[in-house]
Amino acid sequence: MSLELIATAAFGLEAIVVRELRALGYEAKPIQPGRILFTGEEEAICQANIWLRCADRVLIRVGNFEATDFGQLFDQTADLPWERWLSPHDAFPVTGKSVSSQLHNVPTCQKMVKKAIVERLRKAHNVEVLDESGPKHSVEVSVLKDEVTLSIDTTGEGLTRRGYRKLVGSAPLRETLAAAMIQLSFWKESRPFLDPFCGTGTIPIEAAMIARNRAPGMHREFASEHWWTISSELWDKTREHARDVEKSKLERKLLASDIDPKCIDLARYHARQAGVENDIEFKTRDFFEFKSREPYGCLFANPPYGHRMGEEAEVLEMYDHMPDVFSELEEWSFWILTAESTFERIVDRAADRRRKLYNGRIQCTLFQFYGERPPRKDVDVAE
Repeated sequence: MSLELIATAAFGLEAIVVRELRALGYEAKPIQPGRILFTGEEEAICQANIWLRCADRVLIRVGNFEATDFGQLFDQTADLPWERWLSPHDAFPVTGKSVSSQLHNVPTCQKMVKKAIVERLRKAHNVEVLDESGPKHSVEVSVLKDEVTLSIDTTGEGLTRRGYRKLVGSAPLRETLAAAMIQLSFWKESRPFLDPFCGTGTIPIEAAMIARNRAPGMHREFASEHWWTISSELWDKTREHARDVEKSKLERKLLASDIDPKCIDLARYHARQAGVENDIEFKTRDFFEFKSREPYGCLFANPPYGHRMGEEAEVLEMYDHMPDVFSELEEWSFWILTAESTFERIVDRAADRRRKLYNGRIQCTLFQFYGERPPRKDVDVAE
């Protein structure tokens, strides 16, 4: 039975998630900001959860309809086949949100949806009591401009939680955003890689996982793994295939550094947890000490933002001296993620491309500065 599925993503990452889904064999299209619709069988739930690098969650869209009063919401919710996913024992907490809609009272929306699902399940399963002692199926009611979407979360803890980052530094970068930075670039394994502000290692670890074709969800659990509706064989098959297509090692090591030795210790630990410790060379080093004679390198950085770490004046002074390093790296390309909107003026260089992204709730810009391309015809153009 074909299912309607939704991959959620942070604002600005929708096109990347569409590309990832198409690489898995699924046609996909954004239907709302941060929501990408695709269809597939139960196997698609396993593949999307295990393989998507830049999405936040994978949802089953149980229903989609227009409602302007609570009676319509109740009746149309009760008409949906909830018994397809929920047994008489499964837990199903309901969360909600409403934007620009007549049904603006979110707690009441949640209560109506819960009541309608209970009524449907009692009739479908011919029971009086739903004990909700079983696996959790988180239900969401989302209302946008009077259009109601009812979904069940298959993921559980968000996809940004790969399972390797057990210890967090003072300014963590989301794994999904780090992966997006790499996929928005034209870096390939054959080109030098550097992250000079690596912190606890998220960007180089995600880059190594991409280069190794290592599935980001390989070693974590998902909420739907405990459901009676999706066989464990499907999960096992998906993971077995992921192991088969992974590269055993990289041709060259990625370089990552930070001025804080405690961060480097954490980065090495996280790389070890992610299984890419041998693919990355970590060093305790000041950004301004880096030089390289290798051409056509790619530098990725999420430098301090000022309002999160240290004093703003110190951060701006550091930004002022960045061109000194850039000038030493001839033919290199740079991808800099920062919340400093005047970054181009500070470094006195216009970006070739800019992209608005969010690191959590912090609005940032990914500034892309392109150097010369290697003398090869197969170098991809950044998207």
